[in-house]
Amino acid sequence: MALVEAGTFLCGEKNEPVWLPSFYIDVFPVTNNDYARFVAATGHEPPQHWHRGKCPEAILDHPVVFVTWHDASAYAAWARKELPTAQQWEKAARGTRGDAYPWGNNATPAKCNSRESGIGSTTPVSRYHSGVSPYGVYDLCGNTWEWCSTRSEPGRYELKAGAWTSPFARATPAVFNDASTEMLDDDTGFRCAIPATAVEMLLDT
Repeated sequence: MALVEAGTFLCGEKNEPVWLPSFYIDVFPVTNNDYARFVAATGHEPPQHWHRGKCPEAILDHPVVFVTWHDASAYAAWARKELPTAQQWEKAARGTRGDAYPWGNNATPAKCNSRESGIGSTTPVSRYHSGVSPYGVYDLCGNTWEWCSTRSEPGRYELKAGAWTSPFARATPAVFNDASTEMLDDDTGFRCAIPATAVEMLLDT
């Protein structure tokens, strides 16, 4: 996980200043391999694209998809983490200065897996080295939409990142998107976060 230190950052499409306490966020989205350990430990229903409940070897290092918000939350609880808020996610992606993208302000589709890549599927979570955020976090543009813990309205939660199915214009971290908690698709996954204070408490025990 990467530490995002406490402080103010420029948030949303209007770049409004928002203060957040420090937190940790996963460097990579949760992969199929990560999720397989969760399924094995808990008996949770595997994603529908896994053949006979087992993930194909070729995509073990790709982000898990076909997971609902409830699936993502269950994994986070099992891992003793939580889903990031939309603001935590955005700060991890944009840094403190209001950059449009994790890598800066230049619109460079080649730095992420969006529709323009022409790949037509998810990619390994560590593929786009030039697209990492100021905190060293990968895939905060493209590859898969990611569930957040921020509720937009009853029964719906925010999504961030854009996806391999999305045009690059939708992969901007400040862009708003949401979906029903029951939605699951081949372009939607998640990552986890945890408050820095919770990590400090664990270290003290």
